[in-house]
Formats: sequence, structure tokens, C-alpha cells
Amino acid sequence: MKILAYGSLLAVTLGAGVSSCTNLDEEVYSEVLASSFNPTERDLPYILAPIYAPFRGSMLGWHGYFDLQEESADVIVTPVRPNGWDDGGTYRRMHQHNWTSEQSQPNNAWGMAFSSITRCNMIIMQIEDGTLALPEDAAAAAMVELRAVRALAYYFLLDNHGNVPIVTDYRDDSLPEQNTRQEVYDFILSELAAVLPDLTEEVSPNTYGRMTKWGARALLAKIYLNAEVYTGTPQWDKVIEEVDEIIGSDLFALDANYSDVFTYTNQNSGEIIFAVPYDEIYGQGASLHMKTLDPLSRLVYGMSAGPWGGNCAVPQFIDTYDPDDTRLQDTWIQGPQYHASTGEEVINYVKAVSEIARDGGVPSNAGFRVGKYKIKQGATNNLDNDFPLFRYGDVLMMKAEALLRKGDANGAAALVTEVRQRAFKDNPEKAAVTGADLLKGSTYQYGWQNPDGTVDEVNGGADIKFGRFLDELGWEFAAEARRRQDLIRFGVFQTKSWFNHRPHAQAQTRTLFPIPFAELSKNPKLEPNPGYN
Repeated sequence: MKILAYGSLLAVTLGAGVSSCTNLDEEVYSEVLASSFNPTERDLPYILAPIYAPFRGSMLGWHGYFDLQEESADVIVTPVRPNGWDDGGTYRRMHQHNWTSEQSQPNNAWGMAFSSITRCNMIIMQIEDGTLALPEDAAAAAMVELRAVRALAYYFLLDNHGNVPIVTDYRDDSLPEQNTRQEVYDFILSELAAVLPDLTEEVSPNTYGRMTKWGARALLAKIYLNAEVYTGTPQWDKVIEEVDEIIGSDLFALDANYSDVFTYTNQNSGEIIFAVPYDEIYGQGASLHMKTLDPLSRLVYGMSAGPWGGNCAVPQFIDTYDPDDTRLQDTWIQGPQYHASTGEEVINYVKAVSEIARDGGVPSNAGFRVGKYKIKQGATNNLDNDFPLFRYGDVLMMKAEALLRKGDANGAAALVTEVRQRAFKDNPEKAAVTGADLLKGSTYQYGWQNPDGTVDEVNGGADIKFGRFLDELGWEFAAEARRRQDLIRFGVFQTKSWFNHRPHAQAQTRTLFPIPFAELSKNPKLEPNPGYN
């Protein structure tokens, strides 16, 4: 059970129905507890639980952050199947970049972020006005953590929506002004710079699932990694500066087995820097397995609930793997699957997704399924696996990319080799890559895939600068809700075709999602993002 960080919500701080930056009128249940509640520093995990809860509601949930980042990219697709899955074309729009300002996935990401921001602002106000009477040390610790989490929430908005209001005062109920992406970027960096010296360095069960100094540094590195996308100015030296602090701490290391980072006991992973904790009973919301597994897979895992059988791997991506790369097996469920009790074959997952079934949609067994988040026997419709947002493997790869882009391909190759080694334990020669390897293009066979599985308009990936490094990111981080961001940084999101996807007519505008129509309707100060009405 992983309920420490998000388990109990104190009514003195929890507001109901927080969904956006313009919905700041919420009911605060302080009447019952405020007079008798005398919090101490040990109460902070519970006092601050509401600010983290929106992340758990979205990361691996229905039409959540995973869908936003992966359905729009070149690794995962949700085809129409015999049992449905057209759903008004929502997955097709995501994959083909035809989303609108009413599309649920980007709108849910907006709501997730602003829900956390509003809760942060509320608790900051309660500490400042004495409603939440914390001891001085506890109040100071709470304030820096609140600002760090608020910065994390604004990072999600920076990356996905760009031009959003910066709201820091819970007392101000006026309609907020819209800020530019540059202003949001500057705000996040200033907030993290202000709190970083005072954030805890502790790595323990008490800080698991909470923003520490190391989580803040990983966040800074991630923002600097994408700074050229956000502002037009690269910040590779600053990426290296932040990750070197994490590496030099000696507090994190690669797990011996790749699968250990994602299993249902991954709260014990030494690789995770910041995770969103889930629990099948006390911290529900991780339902990815329900969306990806065929209904017959309930017999394989002895599940009490029947999965729905939707998303799967894009075959073109699967073809990029080295067959000896154990991440292929650790990430994707493939081939025959057997009944947990009788041992008989119940379904055989095949790579191809293009064959059309007679009764509509692709066959129910078409496409390898996401198995990265290990599914235990007797699983319910809620996974027990925590979602690692920042992990040490990513820290090493961020440094490698920064070195590569600065011209040190050999230094980058040494780090990539370090990350690859556990995936090629039986083939150590294949684990090693050279600087020359990383300077090559991508092995991804980009092009439009026809219903018969053939690929037209092939332009491949050989022309992608540092494309081999993009491949390495794909193999290491497949199905970790980040592929869209990587494709944008490498220029692929706007230029390449893949399974059932061609570049959008306004491809350059698709690197940002639209401001939700509901927000535009409520706040006349907000303008649509470029390329959207």
C-alpha cells in the first residue's frame, strides 16, 4: 500500500470542486476543525495531500495525462475494435492532431494543473492569515513545498498550453489576465530558485511522493531541456548543472532490473526521484491496464474486473527495437497469453494493427499491449503501481542529450551505454553505443501505414538530427507519458507521418494544445492559442 503522501485529506484544507483557474469560489470545510486542530510538522503530509491529489486523478486515468502525451505521438494508438472504441472519434482526433478546444484530454490536463494550483494558493493563504496555525518551522517547510508543487503544476501548463494565467492569490476573485509562455517559463524558474535552498534533501518514506530538492532539480532540468521549445533559447549547460547535483548526491541509482521501476512494489525503487503514488484500495485512479488489455486478459491475471481492450503499440515503433533488448518484453505484452488456472491459451497478441475485422474495427488481439506497469494476479480495475514522473534513468539521459547537443557525442554515449546495460545483460556488446552511433538518424520507418500494413510516403527517420538518440529515448521511456514532448523537441511531431497520422495542415500550431473552450467562454481576457478559433 502506498498511501503515505496522498492518503488522508484534512478537511481544514480541502476545497471541493476545484476545476480551473477561473473557478475560485469553493467551499472550505474549516468550521469543524479549525478551532480544535493544532497541527505539527508531522501532519504536513496530510495537510498538503490535496495539492498532490489532482496528479493522481489524471496521470494514468481515463482521458488523462498518459493519453494526452501518448495518443498524440508515434508509439501508441487506439484503433476502433469490434467492441467499439470509436467514442465519437476522440482517439482518432488525438492521433491525427485534429483536436479542438473541447477535446477532453487537453482540457483534463488543464483542470488537473489548475486544481493543484488553486489548492496550493488556498493553503498558502490559510498559513499566511493564521487559519492554519502551524509552528514556524512547519509553516516554512510547508510554504516551500507548496510553491514547488505549484511550479510543477505550472510546468504541465507551460508544456501543454503555453499561454496561461499566472494565479498566485487565492483571495483575488477577479478574472485573471493571460500570460505568455515566456512569462510562465520565467515564473516557474523564479519560484523554484526561491524555494530550492530550503526544500528538504531527505529521501525516505516520509518524503516519497512529495516534492523535495531533488524533485525540484529534476523539474528544472526538464524545463531547461525543453527551453528552446518554450522560449527559443537552448539551455544545455543549465541542464547539466541541475542533473549533476542529482548525480553527485549519490541518493539515487539505476535499479538492477528495468521492470523494478514500474512494478506494483515500486515504492521501493532506488531510481524514482518523484512519483505519483497509487494504491488499488486507498489511492485509486490508475486504470491504464483496463484500457489496453483485451477483455479475455482477465483470465490471464485472474482479474475481478473485465478490461476494455483499446490502445496498443504502433507496429512501426515495435519494429525499431533490437530483438535482444529486454525492454521490448518488459514494456509490451505480446504473443500467446495463458489462463491463470488452466494454462490454456486465451488470446494471442499480434504486432499488426492494420487488418480490418469483418464486424468492424481491427481484431481484438491486434497490437502489442502496454505491460510496463506490471499487472499482478488478482488485479482489480485499479493498479497498485506508482507512476514515476522523474527517475534517475531520465536524469542520465537528460545529461547525455545536453552533452550530445553541445558536441560531446562520446560523453553522451558513455551515459547512454550505462542506461542500456541492464537491457542487454546477456549481450553486453550490444549495450555499448558510440558517439558516432548517436549522430545517426532514427531507425523508425516513418510514413503513412495503409490498411494492408504497407507504408506509403516513406520518408524514414534518417534525416532526423540525433535521431538515434531519439530512438534511445523511445526504447527507455516508452509508455511513460512523455513521447509527445520528445517528438516536439526533435522536430518530428510537426513533420513526420506514422500509423494513421500525417502532419497537420497547421502542424506548427499543434505543438500547443488549445485553451479550453469553457475557459475562453468564462474569461474574455483569454485569447485562443495560435491556430485555434
